[in-house]
Amino acid sequence: MTEASRRIVEGMQEHIQRTLEMLRQIDYPAVARLVDKLHEAYELGRRVFIFGNGGSAATASHMAEDLAKSTVKDMTAQKRLRVQSLTDSVPFISALGNDWGYEYIFREQLVTNGSAGDLAIAISGSGNSPNLLSAVEWARQNGIFTCGFTGFNGGKLKGMVDLSIHSPILDMEIAENCHMIEVHLVVGGLRSRIKASAAVA
Repeated sequence: MTEASRRIVEGMQEHIQRTLEMLRQIDYPAVARLVDKLHEAYELGRRVFIFGNGGSAATASHMAEDLAKSTVKDMTAQKRLRVQSLTDSVPFISALGNDWGYEYIFREQLVTNGSAGDLAIAISGSGNSPNLLSAVEWARQNGIFTCGFTGFNGGKLKGMVDLSIHSPILDMEIAENCHMIEVHLVVGGLRSRIKASAAVA
């Protein structure tokens, strides 16, 4: 192994070590509370909206897909979690951004599709993205339960949401690593809740 390769490997090992240190600090009660809220949405037929920018947009899409599909054990089951990633409608996003401004791309989708009792999950490394803050503010004003996944110091988002799942690290990549693991914990938890409910029924 060359010296350059050795330095690269050491950087990789440090990245993994820092990620593991953050994962040991996961707020499990907060994650479990989100599972409870999602199960309530499932039982009551409420809708769940997930959104973020950049890497967090990809996490939002992944989370929506997993919650929609990976919580369904039997494809003949008619009852499903009604979940949507607001990052995925490129025509709607581009129209809103072009005509009204990027700050409104998530809020206006909530105005169109959201109702009191629904859930809105915002994912952000910094917690300061104006388009997320605008959407969360509207959601709270209109009876939608809000949850925020954040990194860094949590930014403004951490203090705005009803439920905060925070990874306190000043590194976007590691914060995103933690968010993805937390997403999978939420999906696995909801799948278990749905299975347990079905067994009792």
